[in-house]
Amino acid sequence: MKTYKLLIFISLVASHPIYSQKSQNLRARDLGIPFDGRTGQFNAITDVPGVEVGYQTKITGSGKLIVGQGPVRTGVTVVLPKGKLDKEYPIGYFIFNGNGEVTGLPYIYDFGKSKGPIGITNTYSVGVTRDAIGEWCFKNFSLTDHHDFRFGLPIVGETFDGGLNDINGFHIKKEDVFKAIESAKTGLIEEGNVGGGTGMVCYSFKGGTGTASRIITIGGKEYTVGIIVQANFGYRRHLSIRGIPIGKLLSDTLLPSVNQDGSIIAIVGTDAPLTPLQLNMVAKRVTLGVARTGTIGSTGSGDIFLAFSTHEPTITNGVVELKALDDRPLNRVFNATVEATEEAIINALIAAEDMEGINGNTFYSIPHRKVKQIFKNYSDFLEKVK
Repeated sequence: MKTYKLLIFISLVASHPIYSQKSQNLRARDLGIPFDGRTGQFNAITDVPGVEVGYQTKITGSGKLIVGQGPVRTGVTVVLPKGKLDKEYPIGYFIFNGNGEVTGLPYIYDFGKSKGPIGITNTYSVGVTRDAIGEWCFKNFSLTDHHDFRFGLPIVGETFDGGLNDINGFHIKKEDVFKAIESAKTGLIEEGNVGGGTGMVCYSFKGGTGTASRIITIGGKEYTVGIIVQANFGYRRHLSIRGIPIGKLLSDTLLPSVNQDGSIIAIVGTDAPLTPLQLNMVAKRVTLGVARTGTIGSTGSGDIFLAFSTHEPTITNGVVELKALDDRPLNRVFNATVEATEEAIINALIAAEDMEGINGNTFYSIPHRKVKQIFKNYSDFLEKVK
């Protein structure tokens, strides 16, 4: 009987008229989409104390693609786990699907730590972003004219924005990266068509940058788990929001003028005390949050996830003492990671706006009023079958 009622529900929302596009500054919860867990103040990775995020967004030109001139629809995002300070942090990673790039992983693999900003940009701007982060660290932190390893091995991830952007024009310059770092801040941050997410596409809707956070309590103490994603992946038919097959309900809605499959880069931050091995496990759980949105993890997708802790170790006479959670409460960090990942991806979809790029290629934002109506109908349906 319940199955029959659910089919009626799906039929109802699928036949509901599509309304006009969204207003500004909305997030997933504003549309009545229910998520589990308790968020931080800003529901963002910047709820983790000390973490800063900065963007540089480049949108210029229109019409026919002229390589080197535009149209330009790209940018760079930076995450500063320790702010603009010369401090190390433990970090781990997980590669769900390797059709992508994140620099610095060999050092993380062996040493489980890093320092300085983490960058996300488009596929062809990884090199300049990496070098610019290194130069910024050298100029701000080096004690001598020798690099004394403060150049480090910068971490930079990428997703492909060539459906909208003149990606072969190499429009990201080192000055853009410097501006992103210098403008990085705590508190409320932008989502959607900003930074590295500017020209990105998700489930055949306009995608981009999204973020979310969760507050957990372990041993009577509160910790924050936050995430930022650059969402550029998935096929329309697979999109699921809170278990509802939104992609199928909107299968003929606002279809893009070209097809594009891409990738997702995710960065998890927390102030919970975790070892690099534990952070590897946290990064692995991002996969489950991504899966909640429906993707199968296609072969063309580069899905690479990082997780860092801002917890300060104690260093005495060359000996590092790093506190760490016991295994059992680690499940709460896992749970928070999965929940925040799911919401961050949907936030990216909701925040993104329609964008026209090279050769008139157009990707549309997910229709807000339609999604809101679907979740209202779903809420009403749940009330009827109680």
